[in-house]
Amino acid sequence: MIYYDNFLLIISFIMLIISVLISVAFLTLLERKV
Repeated sequence: MIYYDNFLLIISFIMLIISVLISVAFLTLLERKV
């Protein structure tokens, strides 16, 4: 059960990092276009 909770925590942390990377890449693309 503890392993399952850690697994969910790792997944949510990875999703957070991916969303931040996507937003940063999106902003850099917008700045390059303008």
